[in-house]
Amino acid sequence: MKVLLTQAVPGLGRAGEVKDVADGYARNYLIPRGLARPATEAALKEAAQARQAAERKQAKVQAEVKELAATVERTQLVFKAKVGEQHRLFGSITAADIADELSRKVGQEIDKRHVELSEPIRHLGEFKVPVRLAPRVEPVVTVVVEPE
Repeated sequence: MKVLLTQAVPGLGRAGEVKDVADGYARNYLIPRGLARPATEAALKEAAQARQAAERKQAKVQAEVKELAATVERTQLVFKAKVGEQHRLFGSITAADIADELSRKVGQEIDKRHVELSEPIRHLGEFKVPVRLAPRVEPVVTVVVEPE
């Protein structure tokens, strides 16, 4: 019996795939649990439309992320901080500080967990900090730390 998987089934396939399975497996396990449905022409057409809609939505989201990445690349964040001897800061600039300032500048919320700062900034200077917006989309924001 041919079935259209509505959810991923370990050892069988992913959602949207058409599989040929034993009649009993489909009738007694897959269909009652909502994991699959008979692969009729109407079901296949509906699945194709859903897949196309998902692809369009994904393309739109990807375009928005690339636009945000371009904005982040052009952004320079300037922090004023109190400094002591050898240009060390009293305190530090953290990923949360960078995320808050970046969110304010670009007008879109940036989570502090997306700022790839290995350790807090404790010196004056200019730093390049990657921001992970999506898989394979990591723009670099310039962070400048100046004395007060």
